[in-house]
Amino acid sequence: MFLNKTYLTIVLCIAGLTAHAQYTEVINSNRPGVSRSAFSVGTNVAQLEVGPYTVKEEHTPLKYDVSGFGVDFAARYGLLLPQLEINIEGIYQNDTQTDYRSTIPTDLKRSNFKNLTLGAKYLVYDPYKHAVEEKPNIFSYHANKRFKWSSLIPAVAVYVGANFDSADNPYTAPGVEGFSPKVMVATQNNFASGWVLVMNLSKDRIGTDYSDFQYIFTLTKAVSEQWVLFGETQGIHSDFYADNLFRFGGAYLWGKDFQLDTAVTFNTKDTPSVFGLNLGVSYRLDFHKDPGIDNGTSAEEEAERKANKKRKKKNKKKGDDASPDSDNKRKKETQDIDFDDE
Repeated sequence: MFLNKTYLTIVLCIAGLTAHAQYTEVINSNRPGVSRSAFSVGTNVAQLEVGPYTVKEEHTPLKYDVSGFGVDFAARYGLLLPQLEINIEGIYQNDTQTDYRSTIPTDLKRSNFKNLTLGAKYLVYDPYKHAVEEKPNIFSYHANKRFKWSSLIPAVAVYVGANFDSADNPYTAPGVEGFSPKVMVATQNNFASGWVLVMNLSKDRIGTDYSDFQYIFTLTKAVSEQWVLFGETQGIHSDFYADNLFRFGGAYLWGKDFQLDTAVTFNTKDTPSVFGLNLGVSYRLDFHKDPGIDNGTSAEEEAERKANKKRKKKNKKKGDDASPDSDNKRKKETQDIDFDDE
């Protein structure tokens, strides 16, 4: 996911590896996959993540299948504090369910939100915030790539949200409608060589007769400054629906504010079997400003200002390193000028 998701802040949210701050120079997306990273998008950053998909389900015992399409989406915004993010997420699906139990198959067209949730996420623990950055070993490639035990300590965020389910929704259990709470714990480990592990544990539709528990484990690998690959497993457990889903795919960083991704989803059972293909995009509007800067300078402008300052300092140092003989020569030439000559 451009996890904070940094080799490009290490490519994807992750999505995307982090420094001690939430804001990153490149987009921090939860895509690819459906897990949520522990880190926010950064203060005053507005981000949209959208993924149209196709779905094909076959239920062998009950003799029906489902085919159609849908779109999952998320709008995220970093509010007030670097650790805080508010978001709205949902999945809308349109499909046709075909029943083969009678002599003549019957079709039932369906469409609605599978879920629609408004919530907030807060980073409660960031192990990278005060971590001392190790200097690279210029004599050993393997020493720089070795496993660090400290990387086993994850960043931890908590999420609280409210679901809204409409009445007579074909994708929810009978009687589930209106508002219901959702809570989640999200963790993130940033390992060496561009590996990132994100874990989500959530309890959804709390208080209803069909509350479910879900877990999601997502492992991503940055293979270059623009490409990332991922694998994911998602478990869903409730009295209405239970499944174990698997996803594989990748993402491409088109620009520092724009990401493309794709993935396939499948399971290993026939009650029902599931196969889906999705394409996704993530785009951010970056209004972030570094704290302590009151002159309206954006983060990008501030980075350029620091680079220019560094170059000037380097050039000045080169000038200071000039030989004393050269300075004495210039001084002598100045003294030899006869300003009284007419």
